Amino acid sequence: MKRLVLSCFLFQYSIVVLGQTGLIASKAMVVSAREEASEIGVQIMQQGGNAFDAMVATELALAVAYPYAGNIAGGGFMVYRKFDGEIGALDYREKAPLKANKDMYLDKNKEVIPNLSVNGALAIGVPGTIAGIFAVHQKFGKLPLKTIMAPVIALAKKGVVITEKQWKQISNNQKEINETSGNETMYAKTYKVGDTIKYANLAATLERILQNGASEFYTGETAQKMVDFIQKNGGILSMEDLAKYEVKWRKPITIPYKDLKIISMSPPSSGGITLGQIMKMIEPYPVAKYGHNSEQYIQLLTEAERRAYADRNYFLGDPDFIKILQTS
Repeated sequence: MKRLVLSCFLFQYSIVVLGQTGLIASKAMVVSAREEASEIGVQIMQQGGNAFDAMVATELALAVAYPYAGNIAGGGFMVYRKFDGEIGALDYREKAPLKANKDMYLDKNKEVIPNLSVNGALAIGVPGTIAGIFAVHQKFGKLPLKTIMAPVIALAKKGVVITEKQWKQISNNQKEINETSGNETMYAKTYKVGDTIKYANLAATLERILQNGASEFYTGETAQKMVDFIQKNGGILSMEDLAKYEVKWRKPITIPYKDLKIISMSPPSSGGITLGQIMKMIEPYPVAKYGHNSEQYIQLLTEAERRAYADRNYFLGDPDFIKILQTS
């Protein structure tokens, strides 16, 4: 079996002083925001799965164990590099519904309505997660989906213990959750650290997806339930939106930095280009000599980042709709 390296990120990065390393595994490693999800990814590789199988399992497990950031109604990016040097990227981020328009979050005076774009049914995009993991599995997967999804479904039925961090996330957002999803949502209950949340409905949804494929989520019973709920609450997501959703295989960004070659996500993600601009600006400076979080280190990164983010906000967008400035 070829060894593979996968890199998945959620709009964050860090610049590390050369010479500092973390844990190094001899064969393979799975890193995620929850131990339960990482353990499932490792389990899949122990059963003979490859890194892509582990990615699918881990992402689905995060939908159970860490819904605050990972869930089947969202989307994502994947960047990969195979052992033979082949690189690639998959864009399965959410897309705007067909009825979306530039004024949908403005009032009659063309003023922004606070939080309308982030809370409530009108903030919903067309989800890409399920299409993304099926595309990954179809192109690179080794184990059958039944084997990959079985431990995830079992985790949803068994439940996940609430950590202190998750308890804070639920507590801090409970008011908005109730206003958006109604008082019958399971997050409307009062929880404490150490309680277990069981996701019976999510387990049933995953079982339907396993049985019927990605079409279950985009044209089947699950799709209809989702659209009915969102439209009932003032959203514009439609069955047509779901049926027309497609992932896109893209060429990742490659960034030369001193003697390193960094691979990151291409647009519509802004991460790769922004990271590349920051690193090229700091390349002439002796970052390692400054020392991590020293005054010189922080000043250098601050000045590089403020310029990179200004360019990000001005020049970048979705390449399906705008032309992004190309430089040599």
